[in-house]
Amino acid sequence: MNLSVSARAAAAAAVACATLLTTGSIAGAAPTHPTVTAAPDIPVVNVKAHLAQLQSIATANGGNRAHGRAGYKASLDYVKAKLDAAGFTTTIQQFSSSGRTGYNLIADWPGGDTGHVVMTGAHLDSVTAGPGINDNGSGSAAILETALAVARAGHHPAKHLRFAWWGAEELGMVGSRYYVGRLTSTERSRISAYLNFDMIGSPNPGYFVYDDDPALEKTFKDYYAGLGIATEPETEGDGRSDHAPFKNAGVPVGGLFSGADYVKTAAQAAKWGGSAGQAFDRCYHSSCDTTANLNDTALDRNSDAIAYAVWTLSA
Repeated sequence: MNLSVSARAAAAAAVACATLLTTGSIAGAAPTHPTVTAAPDIPVVNVKAHLAQLQSIATANGGNRAHGRAGYKASLDYVKAKLDAAGFTTTIQQFSSSGRTGYNLIADWPGGDTGHVVMTGAHLDSVTAGPGINDNGSGSAAILETALAVARAGHHPAKHLRFAWWGAEELGMVGSRYYVGRLTSTERSRISAYLNFDMIGSPNPGYFVYDDDPALEKTFKDYYAGLGIATEPETEGDGRSDHAPFKNAGVPVGGLFSGADYVKTAAQAAKWGGSAGQAFDRCYHSSCDTTANLNDTALDRNSDAIAYAVWTLSA
């Protein structure tokens, strides 16, 4: 068992014990779900296997997985097949942008209170310049493996779980805007949290947490505090990813980010390791954003953090 697993398990156990001592029950659990299971470890080897598939898809389709290109549709088909086999109810949402057809993939896990939906999303498209393995294969693969972990565990939390893979984010969050724009006011009000994961395996990583909603921010900060890792508020990508349409519609949003083309400072390198004076991801939006362009430790920690948040917020 690696450090992230043991530290996360200890932190989760401490929170659960404290809650039991003060309330006699696990907070947030519905009466029909008296036992709240701990979030599982998300094996980074599984996440990397998905990324290897996305790399292969890009290589076979002109070197990218961009909106309106064969590589994007093949990526979506790969993710959908995994979810269908695991028992999710999947829906493909089609839209048009820049004269090309785009697709969102929505996956609902059966059960849970559909009046309280915990939604987890990532954009699946790359830029045309490269395969987009960190941006944003990393978030897409991690939420896919989290969804598959839900199925493996037979997990049925009190709240309803929904996962989404967005198209055409690189053209201005087109897919997520399309989805949010077609929700009724009632449907929007039922989403109690939208969690976004856009770039979580940067090779010179930082540990940034969205600070848009205090409760969701605290969930991720608590997880990293359990690992002894200090975080910083996410500012580089503020308003530049798929959480923005949800936030603008009044949905509480949260998420993680490991950095793009901003330069890591000396203070950040002292706190997180890595190289000061270099970009968090020097292959951002470039052809070198391949499976070699990842930090396995950051990818592992952030993948586990996603599972922790999904389990915690849906209990």
